[in-house]
Amino acid sequence: MKSFEVTDDIIDEIQQWIQEKANQKIKTKLLKAHYADIAEIIERLPQSQAVYLFKLIDSKKTADALAQVDEDTRLEIVEKLTTKEIAKEIAELETDDAADVIGELPMERQSRVMAEIEDGKHQEDIKELLSYDEDTAGAIMAKELIKVHLDTPITSCLSEMRSMAENVKRVHSIYVVNKNEKLLGRLSLKDLITAKENATVKDIYIPKVDYIQDQSPIEEAIRIMRKYDLEALPVVDKYLRLLGRITIDDAIDLIAEAAEEDYLLGAGVSTPVEIHDSVFELTKARLPWLFLGLLGGLGTVFILQGFEAIMESKPLRALFFYTPLISAMAGNVGVQSSAIIVQGLANNIIRDTTLKLLLKEFGLNLINGIALGGLVILFGYIINQELIFSLTISLSLIVVIAVAGIIGTIIPLILDKYGQDPALATGPFITTSNDIFSILLFFFIAKLALGF
Repeated sequence: MKSFEVTDDIIDEIQQWIQEKANQKIKTKLLKAHYADIAEIIERLPQSQAVYLFKLIDSKKTADALAQVDEDTRLEIVEKLTTKEIAKEIAELETDDAADVIGELPMERQSRVMAEIEDGKHQEDIKELLSYDEDTAGAIMAKELIKVHLDTPITSCLSEMRSMAENVKRVHSIYVVNKNEKLLGRLSLKDLITAKENATVKDIYIPKVDYIQDQSPIEEAIRIMRKYDLEALPVVDKYLRLLGRITIDDAIDLIAEAAEEDYLLGAGVSTPVEIHDSVFELTKARLPWLFLGLLGGLGTVFILQGFEAIMESKPLRALFFYTPLISAMAGNVGVQSSAIIVQGLANNIIRDTTLKLLLKEFGLNLINGIALGGLVILFGYIINQELIFSLTISLSLIVVIAVAGIIGTIIPLILDKYGQDPALATGPFITTSNDIFSILLFFFIAKLALGF
């Protein structure tokens, strides 16, 4: 069981103590709290109290909490800190987290904070990470790692590793390099412990190691780590010189962030937003897709106007009652198909050609359409609907479902081919296009079948 857990009572208690300036009570209460719990508390407090609490607690704990909180909260806190106070927090962070925090500051303040960092090596490492494009593997790597040289005697390894481990929170791997810092392999801790005293690293190291180049896309790093179940992935330059490593916690954060963005795109929100963002920011993220939906709706209005003759005939007028059904089924099928393709593209597991994917999706939705069309005919029989009406609606439903599946399959593939996020296809984009095609096909088929 956890020794500390954030609850509403604890939040109320800390707020009361902050008002009373009962600093020692706060410090005692949070003594055993994990930095992630501190981050949660900070996020739940009003800004002024969050800053007060942040300044009160030791930097070794608040530094990690600063890296953990959401970006908006972090900016609010950092704005209230002096340059020296920020530099003090940065000094406690690993280089990847430090670069994230500093990278959010205005350029002028970045320079002032960097100048306050006393550790020259830490400063240079942060500058190096900030020089990378944000979507590359180099931008998210940590410079802290443990490495040994190929010709190092086993008897010297432990002392060298011990000195390097002081700056490394989690030791996932021990990397082996040559005198030019070229990555050669990795070292098993078990092999190191059981090696003969007169052995060298060269005698026991494992020459096989997965790695990624610093300029490679982040998505490629995540793919490698997921595929090979890696807790850490070394990063090298074009000469295979070891630069740093990407750890599993960073990979998980990126996966979660990408999933959140895809979810928002699928829901028709074009930019990442949160519930507490301003009305202007929320409107800017939502309105473009609502505008697209409006255009699609107006398109269906024009289509329906083209079949006004139906409304003049009482027997045929019943067709209009089925338009929501046809439209909804098309939207559902399109979203299902696009979601499967988007998932396959994201996981890099699509092996079939586009034609094969389209044929497979067409066959699948043809079967589904026939099954659902049969239920429509059964429904028509129960309500004493004319058989020709039921057959027309059933045939329309089959065709619409088959076409919606093709649209839902091909649009994500096209978006991906032209460098756009295929998740765009899973929301209003698919729904709107399928609304238009489904209504058009429904009344076109009805016109051919019923002769109006």
